[in-house]
Amino acid sequence: MRRSRAAIFLAAALVSGCALGPDYERPDLDVPADYREPAPAGASVANLPWWDLYEDEQLKLLISIALEENKDLGIALARINESRAALRIERANQFPFLDLNGFAGRGDRSEIIFPGASPTDNYRLTADLFFEVDLWGRLRRATEAARAELLATEDSFRNVTITLVSQVASNYLLLLDLDDRLAISRRTLLTRLDSLEIIEARFDKGTVPELDVNQAEIEVAVAEAAIASFERQVVQAENALRILLGRNPGPIARGQALHDQSASPEIPPGLPSELVQRRPDVRSVEARLAAQTARIGVAEALRYPAISLTGFLGVESDDLSDLNDSDAKTWNIGANLFAPIFNSGQLKANVEVEKARTEQLQLEYEATLQQAFREVEDARVAIRTLKAESEARSRQVAASRNAARLSRARYDGGVVDYLEVLDSERSLFSAELEESRTRQQYLNAIVQLYKALGGGWTLGD
Repeated sequence: MRRSRAAIFLAAALVSGCALGPDYERPDLDVPADYREPAPAGASVANLPWWDLYEDEQLKLLISIALEENKDLGIALARINESRAALRIERANQFPFLDLNGFAGRGDRSEIIFPGASPTDNYRLTADLFFEVDLWGRLRRATEAARAELLATEDSFRNVTITLVSQVASNYLLLLDLDDRLAISRRTLLTRLDSLEIIEARFDKGTVPELDVNQAEIEVAVAEAAIASFERQVVQAENALRILLGRNPGPIARGQALHDQSASPEIPPGLPSELVQRRPDVRSVEARLAAQTARIGVAEALRYPAISLTGFLGVESDDLSDLNDSDAKTWNIGANLFAPIFNSGQLKANVEVEKARTEQLQLEYEATLQQAFREVEDARVAIRTLKAESEARSRQVAASRNAARLSRARYDGGVVDYLEVLDSERSLFSAELEESRTRQQYLNAIVQLYKALGGGWTLGD
C-alpha cells in the first residue's frame, strides 16, 4: 500500500515537475515622489476620452478615421493576432499529441539475402501518441513567455493608438497655424502693395527718394516669399495628415480656426508612480522583460534530462481485408530519455545569453520609465510657459499694430523717414506670425501631455 502511494506521488512529481529559472518580479524603481511642476486643481486630463478634450468636430472626425484606417495601427493589431496564435502554439506543447498514421505499400526484398523472397503487401493504420513530461518547467516557462509577449503586443497596440491620435491632433493644429500664417502673409502683402503704390506715386512727384521705393519693394518681396513658403508647408502638412488617416495625399477639411480651439488649463497628471501602470509603452517593455525572464527558465531546463512518452495503437496486415481481424492489432508504449552530457558549455552559455538579454531589457524598462517622467515634466512646463508666452504675444501684436499705425501717420505727415515705418511694419508682421505659432505650440503642448500621461484615447469608446 505504501509502495503504491509512493509510486503515485512520484508519478505526480514527474508530471508536474518544477519550473527552473527566476520568477518575474518588478525591479526596484527610482520613482520621484512628485513632479517638479505644480499642478492646478481640477480633473485629470489623463482620465478624459480624447473627444472631451476638443470641441472641433472636424478634428474628432479625422481622429476617428485614423483609428479605423491607419496602416500602422492595422499592423499593430495584426501583431496581436500573431502573438495570440503563438501563445496557443506554446501552450499546446504541454499536452499530449495524438496523430493518425496510415500506410499502404508493396515491396520486395533481395533474393540473394532472402532466397525465395517475393513481393509482399503491407497495410497499417495506427493512432500515435506523444507526450513530453515537463520535468523542469521548460514548456510552462515557454508558455509564460508567450503570454507575456501577447500582453506586450496589446500594450504596443495601445501605444500606437495614443501616438496616432496625438499625431493627428498635432498635425491638425499645425495645419491651422500654417493657415493663419499664410493668411497673415497675404494680408501683409496687400498692405505692402498699397504702400508701394503710394510711395511710387510720391517718387514720381519727387517728394520721396528712390530709396523708399526700393525698401518698399524689398518688403513686398519678403511677404511674397513668405506666402510661397507657407503655401508649400500647408500642402505638405495636409499630405502628412492624410497619410496618418491611411489615405493618399490630398486636401484636408478644416473645422474651427486656431484661435477658436479650446484649451483647458486644468491638467493635473496625478503622481509619477501612476505612469508605471498607465503608460502602455512602459507596460509593454515590462511585459517583454517578464517574457525574457521566463526564457531563462527555458534555457536552464535544456541542461537537464528530458523524458517523453510515446505509444501507438492500430492494425497492420499484409492484406487489406484482414485489417478488421483481431489478430491484426498492433501496439507499443515506451518512454524516451534524453540527457545532455557534454556540449562544450553550449547550454550553459545559452543561459548566460538569456540572462544578458534580461539585463538589457531591465535597463530598457528603466530608461523608458525615465523618458516617460521627462515627457510629462516637459509637457507640463511647456503648457505653463507657452500660455504665458501666448498672452504676451497677443499684447505684442496689439502694441505693434498701434505702433505701425502711428508710424505710418508720422511718415505721411513728414515727421519721420520711411525707415521707422519699415521697422514698425516688420515688427507687426513678425509679431503676428509668432502669435499664431505660439498659440499652436500651446495647444500642442496639451496634446503632448495627454500622450505623455498615456490616458484617454481608447478604441470603442
